Amino acid sequence: MTDTETGPSLAWSTVEHYLGEGQSASYRLSAADRHPVVSYEIGDGGRDIALFVELARNQQPPRSSLPAVRIDQVAVAKGLRMARIRTTQVALMRDFHDMLLAVADRIVTRNRSLDRAFTETVEGWSSLLDRPREMSVERRIGLLGELSLMTRLAETYGWGTAVTAWTGPYGEEHDFALGDFDIEVKTTATERRRHVIHGIGQLHPTPGRPLWFASLRLTRGGAGGRTLAESVQSVRAGVADQAPTVMARLDSALKRSGWSPDRQDDERWSPRDEALVLAAESVPRLTPELLAAAAFERISAVRYETDVTGLPPTPGAPVDLSGLRLP
Repeated sequence: MTDTETGPSLAWSTVEHYLGEGQSASYRLSAADRHPVVSYEIGDGGRDIALFVELARNQQPPRSSLPAVRIDQVAVAKGLRMARIRTTQVALMRDFHDMLLAVADRIVTRNRSLDRAFTETVEGWSSLLDRPREMSVERRIGLLGELSLMTRLAETYGWGTAVTAWTGPYGEEHDFALGDFDIEVKTTATERRRHVIHGIGQLHPTPGRPLWFASLRLTRGGAGGRTLAESVQSVRAGVADQAPTVMARLDSALKRSGWSPDRQDDERWSPRDEALVLAAESVPRLTPELLAAAAFERISAVRYETDVTGLPPTPGAPVDLSGLRLP
């Protein structure tokens, strides 16, 4: 996987395949007769990526002050010591892949030391490490979850109603408002069903309207997964065919959600397991009553995480989300 003229390369689609299959793999990025040895490793059963760089005698790995990047030292075969560069943030894995190749390129083709290669790359990638991309991974998978739910609603109520019910992008408390109930959908790529809740009202029902909470988990899907661009295209095709009068509203909601057709998108996702649907009162949550009881009634803005891992689904959900797939 090494090209000493153009620099080491490893396509993300190849890495994503192994991640999607849960398999480990190793790719040497430096030439077989060159030192230091530089290799790209997909480990931990296909759940982790890292760059390994050979350390010289008495050489220590560089220090990383970045919370998203961890560098340590590992011993491999024949007494070889190597620095291992990993990320602590699963959501940054796609961007981190590009960063690792940038470090490897500086070492393999520009003969930089590991310390200098890492420092130069961090400085060059400050936009990645210091501020999120135009549309973060969290927002992209969140939009995938909402599009999946909207597609399922369209199967029951039609595209016109499903698109009109998608009120989250317009600043409403809940993502979907149907005739006599509301739905809040949260999507995560983590092992646990841990979701970020924005404000007290997000899990607080509107008077007289039951609120349901849908928890979705996605995993990187390899060749069998769907990109956000493909899902958007599928939804737009369905609306154009069956409810063209709401196409302008759909495009407006997509834009408000941060979607742009001009943005690079090559991450594939697929459902990790079945969606979990709960009545809002079954979700661990903060409520106005709890804040008032704790004498915190003057607090007006709250952001917190709730973990619904292992909770049983609430019977009687108004929408069947079994077998939910990305559009």
